[in-house]
Amino acid sequence: MQDIRKLSLEELNTWVHSVGEPGFRARQIYDWLWVKCARKFDDMTNLPKKLRAHLEESFSLKGLEISKKQVSRDGTIKLGFELPDGNMVEGVLIPAGKRMTACISSQVGCSLNCTFCATGYLPRVRNLEFYEIFDQVAVIRQLAEEEYGQSLSNIVLMGMGEPLLNYSNVLKAMERISDPGSLGMSPQRITLSTAGIAKMIRKLGDDGVRFNLALSLHASSNEKRSRIMPINESNTLEDLVDALNYFYERTHSRITLEYCVIEGVNDSDEDIRELTQFARKITCKINLIEYNPIDMATFRSSKAIEDFGAKLEKNRLIVNIRRSRGKDIDAACGQLANKNAN
Repeated sequence: MQDIRKLSLEELNTWVHSVGEPGFRARQIYDWLWVKCARKFDDMTNLPKKLRAHLEESFSLKGLEISKKQVSRDGTIKLGFELPDGNMVEGVLIPAGKRMTACISSQVGCSLNCTFCATGYLPRVRNLEFYEIFDQVAVIRQLAEEEYGQSLSNIVLMGMGEPLLNYSNVLKAMERISDPGSLGMSPQRITLSTAGIAKMIRKLGDDGVRFNLALSLHASSNEKRSRIMPINESNTLEDLVDALNYFYERTHSRITLEYCVIEGVNDSDEDIRELTQFARKITCKINLIEYNPIDMATFRSSKAIEDFGAKLEKNRLIVNIRRSRGKDIDAACGQLANKNAN
């Protein structure tokens, strides 16, 4: 049975007329789905019972179920979402002062095999549907209001999976999330993080997306980056520079370079020189990220992160150091699906 959320407003209107209901019912159903985020047809209380019965007979409406909830000492909340087919993804609510950020997933598992990321050790099972991506935001938004009395302020696609390998569903979800007739989130408050797929970064530019783009860089030489991120073998740093500049020319949106500082791997003075050279080729800022341990690897967080950042700033680069949140519940950057993924 088809999930009703696959229907556009126009298709809903056609269906409503086919069962003998007036056209305004289509807008009511649409609002229940995308504004009020109804979880079942019986929740649509301003619809006649007969119409609700028709909906029940004709469509499915299967939202995510929260199968696990963990709360960190710092207030970060990690959710395990069970999908209708029994697969699971994780999402995180990250409170930080006035900011309430939802970190969401785009795939079940991942195919990129980054050696420092827990999700990279899982097989890619499938892409998430656009409404499954949307549901994560809707649930986390409600959680922010219930737990902290604050509205969701930011969304980052930095959870499980590579967003650009689920391109159409991700873009459709972002359009629906930012639609004033739905959740109405500002695109400037949304950041898509990619491991670096050059042709899809260029496509983002061609499509004129209005959300922000972050590149998970983590090393600035092809040899070193390919060792920890196999995707670099087919999407070299040179390819990425060209694609990022193309994206910037078309969107005028500054790129964020994400750089997880790992002891003995990418925290030397040579790494600083290489990162400086790379960053100067594009319009960007740099976020330095504390490495978070995972069971599958023996990497350690670098104690030199402060010095690393100070030296980059002396090279006249814009640098922020991002402190880990939710590390005690495996909710920090790179840790999703580390434990209790199944």
